[in-house]
Amino acid sequence: MTDPKNPFEMMMNQAQEMAKAMNPALESFSPKGFEKLWPTMPKEFMEMSFGKGASKDGLDAKTRLLLTLAGLTMLGAQSDTQIRLTVRHALEAGATKEEIAETIAQMSMFAGIPSMTRAMDFAREVMDESEEKGKDK
Repeated sequence: MTDPKNPFEMMMNQAQEMAKAMNPALESFSPKGFEKLWPTMPKEFMEMSFGKGASKDGLDAKTRLLLTLAGLTMLGAQSDTQIRLTVRHALEAGATKEEIAETIAQMSMFAGIPSMTRAMDFAREVMDESEEKGKDK
């Protein structure tokens, strides 16, 4: 009798075999850091696109990005790429490291400590990186 396999496991094994056959380097490919290929938008462009450019009496880009970060944390911080991109753009829009940390910490009340911790780990990666580049805000 054969050992029954989980259909998802079979699908993943098949995908890994296909990746190996197409390009052996894909076997160890990790999408982590893939977001670095996406440039950081200038603060002025963010303001024009989804800050006060949309509504002069509305939220500025920094506040919108902090709200986005809160929402991503509330979802369980499942999307590391989006969290890192949002933190990077929030810094560019004028958010301080303290504001980013407070935004994520506030979500612990609603999303739980594990989500907050995970989001904070991703945010720290970006903030440490920006510090190394001399963009400490």
